[in-house]
Amino acid sequence: MRPEELSYSERCDWLRLARTPRIGPVGFAKLLARFGSAEAAIDALPGLARTRGSSRPNIPPRSAAEAELDAIDRAGVRLLARCEVDYPHTLACIPAPPPLILVKGRLELAAQPCCAMVGARNASAAGLRFCRELAHGLGSAGVVIVSGLARGIDGAAHAGALETGTIAVLAGGLDYIYPPEHYELHHAIARQGLLVSEVPLGTLPTARDFPRRNRLISGLSLGVLVVEAALKSGSLITARFAAEQGRDVMAVPGSPLDPRARGGNQLLRDGAHLIESVEDVLAILENTPAIQPEAPRPGLAGSGLKDEADAFDFDALEPDASEFEQAEFEQVEPTPPAATADRVKALLSPTPISADELARQAAIPVGQIRAILLELEMEGKIDVLPGGLLQMSNSS
Repeated sequence: MRPEELSYSERCDWLRLARTPRIGPVGFAKLLARFGSAEAAIDALPGLARTRGSSRPNIPPRSAAEAELDAIDRAGVRLLARCEVDYPHTLACIPAPPPLILVKGRLELAAQPCCAMVGARNASAAGLRFCRELAHGLGSAGVVIVSGLARGIDGAAHAGALETGTIAVLAGGLDYIYPPEHYELHHAIARQGLLVSEVPLGTLPTARDFPRRNRLISGLSLGVLVVEAALKSGSLITARFAAEQGRDVMAVPGSPLDPRARGGNQLLRDGAHLIESVEDVLAILENTPAIQPEAPRPGLAGSGLKDEADAFDFDALEPDASEFEQAEFEQVEPTPPAATADRVKALLSPTPISADELARQAAIPVGQIRAILLELEMEGKIDVLPGGLLQMSNSS
């Protein structure tokens, strides 16, 4: 049963239990199933710790929960509990959904058909253009685009769907803006789209928070589409979560000469849907069966707990942060701006692109980029094709 809304007192109790160290979504669900309410679970935790021989749990005081609720209210943010009717249905149906999420913006977007678009941070200009056009086309067809507001493909997906509807899932607090160049996009999504996070306001993300974010990206969506991803990209982990959650996995094929295409091409070899157009995605989403909650799992609901100590198996089903530390956590530490020529080279790929498009993606005046391109051509780094199109040289 899902009540329409928690009372203020119940909301404080849910917040205190959810913010208790070592209690993740699985532990939270177990405790609620065992004791019937967050308040009763909080009262029982010290005794459970003694039974197991563990240290006393560091449960936040009620004053801390009330202060967080006040800050949430002042920021114009909503706190949604898993049991409430406004909590996104698709997210509620994944194994061990987060007990609480923070949202800002148009919550109704999460009730519409959603498709995640993720990919490389160092995406090619051709990949960025295709992603933006695909997001705009899907948005025009009534599909809400979900992504993680990272550099590269994520930003292009949000920008392409900004006018039609987009959801950004953040690893940090809703008020933590990263990367800095997405300052305007972040605020535009807060006004026109929806921001989602499961961590408190003011939180700077750690390596552990990125897999949690990726699990929410796929959980909010009917399917995940990967546009350019290296073999060890965090985008492939998002695709893995999607497969585990019973969601469709899609990928855009790319040149075997471009390392940024290898992850997507591997997904295709593993059985992902091949995507070349908006129509391809729509055809897959239209055939996606309605998402229903999974049957209760032992220990997550009902009377499946073996004993009280089971309630402390808090980290079951928690994503492992270790494999994300390189692929995801790098974005928390800003790197010095790349040299202008290096930025242009990073946007080139085996897919032909015009100088004007390169200038737009690199945010460099056309006159300046032509000088850079001439230098790269003389170095043998690029090939100039008929019609003035440019591509990365096969020999570079």
